[in-house]
Amino acid sequence: MRDANDHALALAAPYRVGAEIRYFREVADEPVIPYVETVLHADANLVVACKSHFLPVAPAGAYVHETLLTRLVRRLDNPALVPLHRIDRETAGLVLFSANPATRGIYQALFRERRIRKQYLVVAPPLPELSFPYVHRSWLEPGEPFFRMREGVGEPNSETVIDVVAPGADTWTYRLEPVTGRKHQLRVHMAALGAPILHDRFYPDL
Repeated sequence: MRDANDHALALAAPYRVGAEIRYFREVADEPVIPYVETVLHADANLVVACKSHFLPVAPAGAYVHETLLTRLVRRLDNPALVPLHRIDRETAGLVLFSANPATRGIYQALFRERRIRKQYLVVAPPLPELSFPYVHRSWLEPGEPFFRMREGVGEPNSETVIDVVAPGADTWTYRLEPVTGRKHQLRVHMAALGAPILHDRFYPDL
């Protein structure tokens, strides 16, 4: 643990009202991710990096050092980096980071106002009965166990535009464009249509 001036705190350090304490979590035997990210753009305000499969965006659970955020903070020597959005650990793709607290709100507003378009390519079973592009809307709510989501009854709070990029015999490649940003939205929507994303560990079944 360290204080606001980055001085190490001893276990017997006295309690001080209003003191800021920074805790840096360590994980025993943290898995090493052997893939390297690519920085596509970096300036005083914005960093764009291409994340590999299996690399978390930010520290969580068993991953602290082996995350895109931690790697970029070290690589670019900028502790002010903050991810502007997230993608799942299993997903590869572009991630945008704010590099400057003074301009962070500008980029956050772009996401909040849905002025940023996101597109994902996935491989899943064919859906020959649908006409594409297809728009799927549904009410998403927490499921079981706690980390999963499910479709429920209610006014739709999630929307995804689905199109076919490359139809095949056993699987198709789809382009998914989420209009909303609910947790696990794309995975739940594809599973609900009967075409779960290939190698998805959570949907439709654990």
